[in-house]
Amino acid sequence: MAPAGKNSPKRLNPLQLRTLAVLQLLAADRAFANPPDEDGSVLIRGLPDARGDHFHLSAGIVRWRDATGLHNPSVHGALVRKGLLLGGVAGMPVLTAEGLAYETGLRDRILRRRC
Repeated sequence: MAPAGKNSPKRLNPLQLRTLAVLQLLAADRAFANPPDEDGSVLIRGLPDARGDHFHLSAGIVRWRDATGLHNPSVHGALVRKGLLLGGVAGMPVLTAEGLAYETGLRDRILRRRC
């Protein structure tokens, strides 16, 4: 992976980039997220349950080691300060339109397709 900020206009560190990439995957899965609001933001309704060292999405499998920032308040705070995330109902994250569109470059590394 490139050094933090190298290809990241908002200068996200590796943990923030991975967390944003996982949130983008969750936002695309209706089992975990609402459809986009009028402003393009998406409420994540729930976080996935662990299945050993991974969790399932409709599009594939994500390893927990790539999702360690999901429950980290410091990571969420940084993403909020950078305008990529908002706090939602009951503390659930809301991905902003900018957060949804932000190119992390990690989607294909994090999401493993099911056979």
